[in-house]
Amino acid sequence: MAPFSKVLIANRGEIAVRVIRACRELGIATVAVFSEADRESLHVLSADEAVYLGPPAPAESYLAVDRIVKAAGDTGAEAVHPGYGFLAENAGFAEACLAAGLVFIGPPPAAIRAMGDKVAARRTAIRLGVPVVPGTEAPVADDAEAARVAGEVGFPVMVKAAMGGGGKGMRVVRAAGELAGALRAARSEAGSAFGDASVYIERYVETPRHIEVQVLADTHGNVVHLGERECSIQRRHQKLVEESPSPVVTPEMRRRLGEAACRLAAAVGYVNAGTVEFLVDPAGAFYFLEMNTRLQVEHPVTELVTGRDLVKEQLRLAAGEKLGFGQDDVVWHGWAIEARINAEDPFAGFVPSPGRITDLRPPGGPWVRDDSGVYAGATVSRHYDTLMAKLIVWGPDREAAIARMSRALAEYHVAGVRTTIPVLSRILRHPDFIAGRLDTGFMERLLPAGPSADLPAGGGASRTIALAAAAIAAYDAAGRRALPPPAAGPSAWTQSGRQWPRPR
Repeated sequence: MAPFSKVLIANRGEIAVRVIRACRELGIATVAVFSEADRESLHVLSADEAVYLGPPAPAESYLAVDRIVKAAGDTGAEAVHPGYGFLAENAGFAEACLAAGLVFIGPPPAAIRAMGDKVAARRTAIRLGVPVVPGTEAPVADDAEAARVAGEVGFPVMVKAAMGGGGKGMRVVRAAGELAGALRAARSEAGSAFGDASVYIERYVETPRHIEVQVLADTHGNVVHLGERECSIQRRHQKLVEESPSPVVTPEMRRRLGEAACRLAAAVGYVNAGTVEFLVDPAGAFYFLEMNTRLQVEHPVTELVTGRDLVKEQLRLAAGEKLGFGQDDVVWHGWAIEARINAEDPFAGFVPSPGRITDLRPPGGPWVRDDSGVYAGATVSRHYDTLMAKLIVWGPDREAAIARMSRALAEYHVAGVRTTIPVLSRILRHPDFIAGRLDTGFMERLLPAGPSADLPAGGGASRTIALAAAAIAAYDAAGRRALPPPAAGPSAWTQSGRQWPRPR
C-alpha cells in the first residue's frame, strides 16, 4: 500500500524530478509547483499536476510558504516533500504544513531548530561526547569577545554563521588584523542569507577531509546509518564531486562515525533522512561539523552502494512506518562517484551560464545514472541555482568507478550553455584524486594551473576569444580533438568531453 495518495513537491529542478519518480513507482500522485521562469521546466512536465506560484523571485515563489501550503490544500495533497534548499530546513515551513493538516516529509520542527542552530548543535555534540573543533559554545557578542576567543583558540580560525549552511557566512582568518573585516563580512552575509547575523568562532582545521554520514530514523525510536560519503572536492564550500565510501575510512572508523551520527540524531528526536557532517584532520581524528536536516544533493552515491532508495525511505518514514531493517542489515557493495553538472563557466571563475540548452546527449551504459532536471530546448534560468544534473556511476571498486565516470563525462554533451564538465574531467584525471589524496583544498591546488589563470580581465571580445582559446587548449592538453571556437557567441558554445558530429 502506498504511504500517501498524493504528494506535493515544494521544489524545482532535478530533485523535484527525483521525488516525482520515486512517488510514481510507489503509486503516489504528484503535484509540482513552479514560478513563471519554470513554466516549461522538466519537473512541471513530469508531475501529474502543477500549480503556478508567482514571479521568478524565490521570495514570491519557492519561498512563499502560504502559497505552497495553499497549493497543497487546493490539490488534495496529503504530504509535502521539501527537497533540498529553499524551505527544506525551515522549521516554520514544517510547522505551517503540520498546522494545515499536511505531513511534512522531513524531521520534526524541533529537530530542525535544534540542528539548524549550529552553536546549539555544537553544545549537543559536546554533551554527548562527540568531538568538536575547539571554539565557542555560543555566538560571539562583539568584536572584543571574538578577538579574545581567537587568541585562546589560536590562529587560523574560522568565523561561521550560527544558522544556515551552504558555505554562506564563513570566513577563514589567519591573523588578528584580518578578524574585524571577516566578522563584518560574515555577519552581513549571514544576515542576508538566513535572517540571523550571529556568528561563532572555531579553530580552522588545515587541509581537512569533509566526510558525512547518512542517517535514517523512524518514529519508533530506531536510528541507523548508511555509511559515509567523501565530499572533500569543493569550491568555495560548494561540493563538486562526491563518492562513497571514502578512500580513508576504515571499517572501525566507519563504526565510530556512524555511532556518533546516530547518537546525535537520537538526542534531538530526529525522524526521516538526515546527514551528519564531520571534518577529518590529516591524523585521522574526526570532529562534528553540523547536521543537515534534509536529503542531500549527493544522496545517490549512498543509494548505489547500499541498494536502498532514500526518497522511498523518506516517504515511508513520514507515513509513520518502521524502518524495515536494522544496522546489521546495512551492507555496502562496490564504489559510487557523483559529479555535479552545473551551468557555469569553469574558465571564467565559474560564473553562471544561463541560457537555452540547444542540444543535450547524456551518457549511458551499465551502472551510469543521470539525475537531470533539464532537456534539450529547456532554459537554464538566471534566477536559481546552476545545478542542471548529477552524473552518478557505480563500479566494483574505486578504480573501476573512476574509469566509468571518466568515460561517462567524455560522452556527456551539452550545447547552448557552458558547464563544469571540463573541470570535472580534469579532477578525475588528477594524480591526487586517483590516489585518494583528498582534502578541502584540492580545488585551490588544481585551479591555479588552470587555463583561466592568464585571461584578460573584464568582458568584451578579447575575453570571449581568450575563453574559447583556453577551452581549446584544455581539451588539447587532455589528448582530445580540440573543440571549435564558438560560431556565434556564447549561445553556440558546446561543452562535452569529446567532439561530436554536428547534426545535419
